Amino acid sequence: MKEQKTVNLTTTIHSLDKKGSGMALEYRDHGGDKPRKLKLNIPQTLIGEEVEVDVQNADGRRRAVVMPKKILTPHEERVTPPCPHFEMCGGCVWQHWQYEGQLKYKTDLVKSFLEQQDFNTSVVKDTIGMENPFEFRNKMEFTFSKEGHLGLHELGNFRNIIDLDTCLISSRDMVRVMKIVSDWAKDFDLPGYDKDSHTGLLRHLMVRQSQITGELMAALFATEAPEGALTEAVNALVIRLTSEIESLESLMWMENKEIADVAQAAEEDIHLLHGREYIHEEMSGYSYRVWYNTFFQTNPTQAEKLVELATEMADVKSHETMIDLFCGVGTFSLPFAGRVKSLAGIEIVESSIESAKRNAEDNDIHNTYFLARDARRGMSEILETWGIPDLLLLDPPRSGAGGKVMRRIGRLATNRVVYVSCNPESFADDITWLRDFGYTLKNVQPVDLFPHSAHVEIVSVLELENV
Repeated sequence: MKEQKTVNLTTTIHSLDKKGSGMALEYRDHGGDKPRKLKLNIPQTLIGEEVEVDVQNADGRRRAVVMPKKILTPHEERVTPPCPHFEMCGGCVWQHWQYEGQLKYKTDLVKSFLEQQDFNTSVVKDTIGMENPFEFRNKMEFTFSKEGHLGLHELGNFRNIIDLDTCLISSRDMVRVMKIVSDWAKDFDLPGYDKDSHTGLLRHLMVRQSQITGELMAALFATEAPEGALTEAVNALVIRLTSEIESLESLMWMENKEIADVAQAAEEDIHLLHGREYIHEEMSGYSYRVWYNTFFQTNPTQAEKLVELATEMADVKSHETMIDLFCGVGTFSLPFAGRVKSLAGIEIVESSIESAKRNAEDNDIHNTYFLARDARRGMSEILETWGIPDLLLLDPPRSGAGGKVMRRIGRLATNRVVYVSCNPESFADDITWLRDFGYTLKNVQPVDLFPHSAHVEIVSVLELENV
C-alpha cells in the first residue's frame, strides 16, 4: 500500500460552515490538466485567519477535516477560551470568538438566507444576546466512556469521551452532580457502555435544573435495573447526591437495554430513587411540570425574551382567537392565552399535549383547547370548529414546517402569522410560501439562545395584505 504523506499547508479561512467551523480551499497539482480542489474544514478558526495545518494524503483527497496547527494571523475578535476543555470538547465551538462578533455574524447569517429568497433584509434587527453568555443551560446530557469516564464527546471523534472537570455553559449545581456521579462510578469500578460490543452498564447522565425554582433532576441511564449486585452502589449514589445537593427533587435510574445509544427509557423501566418524576420550571410567570423527556427551551432566560417578543409583535387583542401550531407543552400557549379570547394548541406528540393540558390547569387557564394532531389535520379541525383565527403562531422543528403545512396556513388566511424558528435557512424557505398567499414580512428579531454555537433563534411576524 502506498504511504500516505502528510503535507504541511498554510491556508486562509474564507467562511464558516453550518456547525461554525472554518472553511478553506486549496488547489493541489495531481498530474492532471487542472489542479484538484481540496476543501478543508478547520474547527476553532475565524474568517480571514491564516492558519497552518497538516493534511494527510493532501494530494489524494478532495475534502479533509483538520485541526489548526498554528494560527498565523489571528482575527482581531479572537479571545482566549475560558473553558479548560475547549480545544478537545465538542460542546462549544466559538469560545475563541468575542461574543459581540458572534452576535453580528448571526445577524448577518439571518439576512443572508432571507436575501437568497429575495426578502427585504432591512426588517431584520440586530441579534439580542445575553448579559452573561455562560451558565445558561437548564439541561445537559453527559455520556460515559467504556472505561467509565463521564463527560462530553470529543470534537471530531464521537467515540471518545472527554472526562470533564467543569462545563461553563451549565449551572454549578449541574456540574456538581456530574462530578459526584463520575466519582461514584470510579469508586465502584462500574463500566461504561461499549458502543461496539454492546456491553457495559452506564450509558448517560441527564441533569435538568430550573433557574427560577432551583429544583434539580438527575436521571442515570443504564443497561441493568438498580437491584441485586448493584443495590449497594445504588444506595451509595442516593446518599451522596441527596446529602450534597439540597435542590435535588428528582433522582431516577433509567433502564435501557436497547442497542441504540440514546438517552431514553420505556415508562416501565423508570426507577424512582428519590423525590418525584418531574420538577417545576417557571417561565414568563407561568409554571410548568418538566419530566426527563419533556421538550423545554434549554435557555429559559432567552426563551422568556422569545415569548415577550412574540406577544409584542403579535399585538393581540382580548377579543381575538389564535392557533399555536407545534405548541409542545405550552411554552407560548400559556402566555398568549392570558391575552386572547381563546387559543387552540396543536401538537402531534400526545405526551406533550397531555403536559400542555396539565400546565394550563396548574396555572388556572381555562380558555385553551389542546389537540394531538399533525399540523394540517389539526388546522382543518380547528377551522371547522372555531372558524378562521385572528392569529397563528408556529414554532416548528429545525427542519421547518414544510411546503404542505405552509400552504395550508396560507389558505387559512389568518390576519397575522408569528413564526418562531431555530433555523434561519428553513425559516426563509418556509415563508416564501406565505408570500405567494399575499403575506408581507414585517419584522424579524434574531435572539441568541445558544452562545458559543452557530445556532440562532428568530421571532418574526408576517401580515396578510389586501390583495
